[in-house]
Amino acid sequence: MTEQAVSPLRRRMIEDMTIRKFAQKTQHDYVQRVKDFATFLGRSPNTAKTEDVRGFQLHLTSSGAGVPKINTTISALRFFFNVTLDRPDLSRQLATIHEPRKVPVVLSPEEVVQFLEAAPGLKYKAAFSVAYGAGLRVSEVATLKVSDIDCAASRSWRVGRSSGRYATSRARSPPRHDTIRNRPTMIVTVSIISSVYAVSTTKLSTPKSKAIH
Repeated sequence: MTEQAVSPLRRRMIEDMTIRKFAQKTQHDYVQRVKDFATFLGRSPNTAKTEDVRGFQLHLTSSGAGVPKINTTISALRFFFNVTLDRPDLSRQLATIHEPRKVPVVLSPEEVVQFLEAAPGLKYKAAFSVAYGAGLRVSEVATLKVSDIDCAASRSWRVGRSSGRYATSRARSPPRHDTIRNRPTMIVTVSIISSVYAVSTTKLSTPKSKAIH
């Protein structure tokens, strides 16, 4: 989108989010949700009234929108009304939806071993073992380096980057799977992670009913 195509109101909202260091994805999602609200109104969202807000929430519910989308929309509109428009009276009409968290199905130790043994080759088995045994996210596994492992103690794994805009550094116990139990193999394991990132992001994905934790 060119600068000429951005309305002053949208530009102000983007600036408000930039000041607060919102992630680019969050900014994009918030702008889209406010755009949806404007489409529903058929006019500029800064002319919205209390009944418009209520009607839009009814529209979202009746149209079959999922809970995540509704709550993201509520968050976007709350920011838009409170910060960009300085209209807290409109945000008071907004209500998020609570969705009960489901208890995940956890694999048994035998199923974990079966899953790791099914990996097609050492490099995949190593990647999966690191992710499961150390409790790492896929993005964390993909960015591991040999220097992230305290090989002298063979007890800690340093993760220097996490999701979002915050960097973290935390210690983790190394996996106990035979593939990465000893020091030489641990070094080989970390060295091959980057080369299998594109594949591991797919291979590490499992059905929700079989999520590994």
